[in-house]
Amino acid sequence: MAQVLVRNLDEVVVDRLRRRAAASGRSLEAELRLVLTAAAGGTVDARLAALEAIRADIRAHQAAARLATPSDSTELIRADRDR
Repeated sequence: MAQVLVRNLDEVVVDRLRRRAAASGRSLEAELRLVLTAAAGGTVDARLAALEAIRADIRAHQAAARLATPSDSTELIRADRDR
């Protein structure tokens, strides 16, 4: 198997990949392997696994959004008006 080193990757991207990996119960390395395999037109199994990872990420995001306290719309309207 080949090894690849990616330098100067934005921390935001790495953080998103870590969260995506955690949501699907995989290590960051395993998640990256799936993403790269899918991006290279990998096997059907890899594509399905990548889609499942995306679905898990969406479910985790939706669950977190449900737990968030609704904000007061007045603050949002003032911030928008002040722009």
